[in-house]
Amino acid sequence: MAKNKKLDKADNKALQGILKNAQEVYDKSLKGHKPQLKMPVRSLSNVRYEKKEGFLALKNQLKIRTLTYNTVKSFAQTLKMMSISKELIETNDHASKRETYYISKNWGPARFDEQPESDTVMDDIEAMMCVNREQLRFLPEEKGGEVAGQLIVYDRDRDTGKPLKIDCTGFGSGAYSIPISVEHLEFQTKAKFILCIETAGMFQRLVAHNYWRKANCILISMGGVPTRATRRFVRRLADNMRIPVYAFVDGDPYGFANIYRTLKVGSGNAAHINEFFCVPSATFLGVTPQDIIDYKLPTHPLKDVDIKRARDAIKNDPFFKFHKEWVNAIEQMVKMGVRAEQQALAKHGLNYVIEEYLPQKIKKANKFLP
Repeated sequence: MAKNKKLDKADNKALQGILKNAQEVYDKSLKGHKPQLKMPVRSLSNVRYEKKEGFLALKNQLKIRTLTYNTVKSFAQTLKMMSISKELIETNDHASKRETYYISKNWGPARFDEQPESDTVMDDIEAMMCVNREQLRFLPEEKGGEVAGQLIVYDRDRDTGKPLKIDCTGFGSGAYSIPISVEHLEFQTKAKFILCIETAGMFQRLVAHNYWRKANCILISMGGVPTRATRRFVRRLADNMRIPVYAFVDGDPYGFANIYRTLKVGSGNAAHINEFFCVPSATFLGVTPQDIIDYKLPTHPLKDVDIKRARDAIKNDPFFKFHKEWVNAIEQMVKMGVRAEQQALAKHGLNYVIEEYLPQKIKKANKFLP
């Protein structure tokens, strides 16, 4: 591709970050000093949560990668990936994470042996320069979630740039797929709320019975832990349209501490970009431990991994530690020793979730878990 006529603000930020870090490595090398690359530690141990901010934010702990005999490979890999990003920005191109891994096969001894290695270096560069991987022109393999309901999305034609009007009520038994990049999208809706749903099966049930029409809402399938594109889509939609977001996931520690927590406040691994890739206004509709009791739901025993995840959340996760309501709910689940899936509501009938559970819960939205 030809070079951009003019780089936008995001491109310039990423490009200047690459050039700055490369120049520092070059200057130190010329002076006979060991060059270093500094990046924040990406883990829950290095994040904080404040309700006013609304997301997990980085603290100041850094990891320093110094060029030594033992680090020469990872150091070279970091610089090579920065070089690829620079070229992609300058040529207005992009590469998937998988393609980037295969590009490294031309790097000789510096090549990546497995994709998780290249993903880690990519994340390090992203954190080091406080940009997201899309700005570096690296795109994820996973697509966004699916959308159905009272929403019109305005996209652009790839060839002409003309606006495209996408009506999310008009996909029949299907749904609109959230694209990888959502910054350019615009929205129109009169929906009362957004309902983010963990499982594809529950999403399809609600779509098949036009629940979105009955409740005047927008349904979004997260498909497990929501992708960045999905979180950014929900965030922009909620902010622009000023409507509430409810999360409906399985009643288990994974649904609480991984799926919901990531949607609402982000993750420790991506704390450098959580400000933009989370939905602080989201609240937890269910399934709660109390729902298991109130709705007499069928359950499964908590596994050791569930109990560990629950206890880790209470002990180490700044978001849960901040909210006593969540500590109480998780402790209640551990004491009960059971978990329940969304589909457990089918015990009372296939459409019980539509006719009874969701209407009852939404009437009490002021009592949702934070």
